[in-house]
Amino acid sequence: MARTASLSGFPEWLPQERLVELHVLDTLRKTFELHGFSSIETRAVETVGQLLRKGEIDKEVYGLSRLQDDEGEAAKSDKADPNALALHFDLTVPFARYVVENAGYLAFPFRRYQIQKVWRGERPQEGRAREFTQADIDIVGDGELPFRYDVEIALVIAEALSALPIPDFRLRINNRKLAEGFYRGIGLTDTAGVLRSIDKLEKIGAAKVAELLKSELGATDEQAGLALELATIRTEDTSFVDQVRALGVKDDLLDEGLNELEQVIQAAVQRAPGKVVADLSIARGLDYYTGTVVETVLVGHEQLGSICSGGRYDALASKGNRRFPGVGLSIGVTRLVSRILSQELVKASRSVPTAVLVALNLDDSWSAAQDIAAQLRGRGIATEVAAKAEKFGKQIKFADRRGIPFVWFTDDDGKHQVKDIRSGEQIDADPASWTPDEEDLYVRITAAG
Repeated sequence: MARTASLSGFPEWLPQERLVELHVLDTLRKTFELHGFSSIETRAVETVGQLLRKGEIDKEVYGLSRLQDDEGEAAKSDKADPNALALHFDLTVPFARYVVENAGYLAFPFRRYQIQKVWRGERPQEGRAREFTQADIDIVGDGELPFRYDVEIALVIAEALSALPIPDFRLRINNRKLAEGFYRGIGLTDTAGVLRSIDKLEKIGAAKVAELLKSELGATDEQAGLALELATIRTEDTSFVDQVRALGVKDDLLDEGLNELEQVIQAAVQRAPGKVVADLSIARGLDYYTGTVVETVLVGHEQLGSICSGGRYDALASKGNRRFPGVGLSIGVTRLVSRILSQELVKASRSVPTAVLVALNLDDSWSAAQDIAAQLRGRGIATEVAAKAEKFGKQIKFADRRGIPFVWFTDDDGKHQVKDIRSGEQIDADPASWTPDEEDLYVRITAAG
């Protein structure tokens, strides 16, 4: 079970917990690369002006400054200075800057994945940390980006999450064009404001959202009712189209959004059945999303919040008249791993990578033991050498305490044997050819139960 961090909001894993996190990261990396995504890493620091170009999360951004300036006095950060430095709060905004600065060196559409730490000054709670790891995939075009990539991104994430030892999940997908066109069609012109209010639906409930729409945006009872009625539509197939049409609202942008969402859901029904739903309550709080928007929940763990979110952004990255539209999704790795550990959803086959401990007969045999270990490591077998020549019983207990399944012995005549300390079986072995069974060669992470 995951420990409580000594500094709230900044989790640290024990070695066996880190093995679970590494399994998650390796699985995601493998899936992303199988789909042709290239790995990049951006700097942890951006300018405040760059970070705050879109969205309203400035209260969550960590500013960066030296404790002492060049004159030896305490440094003062000026939050109003757009050139002041701050830690990035997500990976999408830095990626947009990266694309603009490196456009001359990239082949478009550019497919990238990025796995890095990010920082947000949120109130720490289960599933929310101040320092956490995200795993993002994005596809960015030069000038235009076919909508088909919105469909592909959703399918890649569904495949990646399906490969993890986690509970069942659902990608809840909506389209900003659909929502904004609908609001515009019922006479609500501040569509961004309506989206921000609808985004609070699950947190504060329909009645309070209706009050927000009326008090802050001037909506009538009928307009608020229609906006909330749209947000209640949820289907696992394309039947949402008829349900929206039945509300009787007409708007060209609404038609465009309906068509795009229909394409995503239609493909998902065929290629990721049961994993994707059309959920017209999904809004996403950040302002840079312009089309498809996604949030993902674990079935039975909905209170954890979204473990994967993102969408389409057409105007986040630009250089003069040159635009770089993109679509991407971000998996909250730390949120996901925290739940996996706290609920003991998976188990590791052992707590360390080491498969073999080479025991010592005498302290003088340490160099010879290292030669044996080198042969085993050369064939991909993780191996340690005992530090001193204690009684064999103590060396076996050390291996057991570390979670190492095999102990290697060499007698005075140079004969080698290896002991499985779990079963007690001991056999003759040659360091040039012996290999443990596949299930013992590496740490395996499997679903508990």
